[in-house]
Amino acid sequence: MIRPANATDLTAIRACAQRAYGRYVAAIGRPLAPMAADFAALIEAGQVRVYVAAGGEVVGFIVFYPSADHMLLESVAVQPEVAGQGIGKALIRHCEDAARRQGLCAVHLYTNEKMTDNLAIYPQLGYREVGRREEDGFRRVFFEKSLG
Repeated sequence: MIRPANATDLTAIRACAQRAYGRYVAAIGRPLAPMAADFAALIEAGQVRVYVAAGGEVVGFIVFYPSADHMLLESVAVQPEVAGQGIGKALIRHCEDAARRQGLCAVHLYTNEKMTDNLAIYPQLGYREVGRREEDGFRRVFFEKSLG
């Protein structure tokens, strides 16, 4: 089940971010931006959704919000032990559906160029690469998906 995050989810979201993104720290050379995100503020702003497993535990999350004429998918993470079960795809689909409901024409996202799994997955989900550049000291790859 996917639902809006609330303050009681904060610890689980932080732990998920640390575990999901932590495996890339050695390759990238420093902690990734989502590992230091202010999730309390993001939850308060209504920008976080969580994926809750049948047992009630939070096993994934997504952060997104409208930006001009598109939805910006800021981050998505899934606990490593349940990766590959479609949870990340369901969260991304949820973001796309929210964008459609709000009348937005696209979803934009970025990932680190060292996160090669993402570079392969996003095109399979209909996203096209639209650029690469350095931001905040990270080499980022930008994608977008038209919803029209």
